[in-house]
Amino acid sequence: MTPEEFVASQTVIARAPLVPEIALHLATEITPIWQATEAWLAEQNIEPPFWAFAWPGGQALARAVLDDPKLAAGKRVLDFAAGCGIAAIAAAQAGAALVEAAEIDPFALAAVRLNAALNGVAVATPPGDVVGAPCRWDVIFAGDVCYEAPMTAHILPWLRGLVAAGAEVLIADPGRAYLPKAGLVPIARYSVPTTRELEDRDSREVTIHRLAALVGTGAGCG
Repeated sequence: MTPEEFVASQTVIARAPLVPEIALHLATEITPIWQATEAWLAEQNIEPPFWAFAWPGGQALARAVLDDPKLAAGKRVLDFAAGCGIAAIAAAQAGAALVEAAEIDPFALAAVRLNAALNGVAVATPPGDVVGAPCRWDVIFAGDVCYEAPMTAHILPWLRGLVAAGAEVLIADPGRAYLPKAGLVPIARYSVPTTRELEDRDSREVTIHRLAALVGTGAGCG
C-alpha cells in the first residue's frame, strides 16, 4: 500500500470549520486511524498522524491568506511543518508563484499531495528536512510549531535566519508553551473551533505573529 493509498483509506473528505472553502482528507470519529493506538502505529512503522487533522495554527494561516491574498499572491511560499497542507493550499488558491510544503513524514507529504489534488492546486512536496536549507522563499508559514522545546530550539534559529535573509516568516500559535517571548509582532488573531479529542477546550485563540530576525544574521534570499 502506498502512502497515498494509506491516507485515503484512513480518512474521509471533510472541511475544517474556519476554512470551509478547502476540502481535506481528515480523520473523524468514523475513520479507523482515529481509534488507532500508539502501539498499533509503532507496529506499522507510522508516525502519529498529525497530517490527518486541520490543526488550529494551519487553519488560522489559511483563513488569513484567503481573506488577504496579497500575503501569498505572486510569492514563493513555504508551508513549514505543513501537516495536512491547508495553509499551502490556501496560498496556491491565493495566486502564489510557487508553493512548497515541508514535512519529514512521508505520509504527511502524501496527505498534502492528495489534498492539493482534491482542491485543484499545485503544491510541491520535496522530501527530507528543510531546516538549515538556504532561503529560496519569499514567505514562510509555520502553524503550531512551538509545542516542544527540542522542536523550537531546532527550527527557530533557522527561521530567524530566513527573516534576516529577506523572507517573511508568519508563525500561527494557539498558546503553546514554547513560543519565544521576544521577536514576535502579532498581526492577526482567530478563534478556531477544536475538538476535545485533540485539545483541552472547544476552541483555541490563535495569534499570527511576524517573526523578527536576530541582529547580524542572514545574507540575502535568492
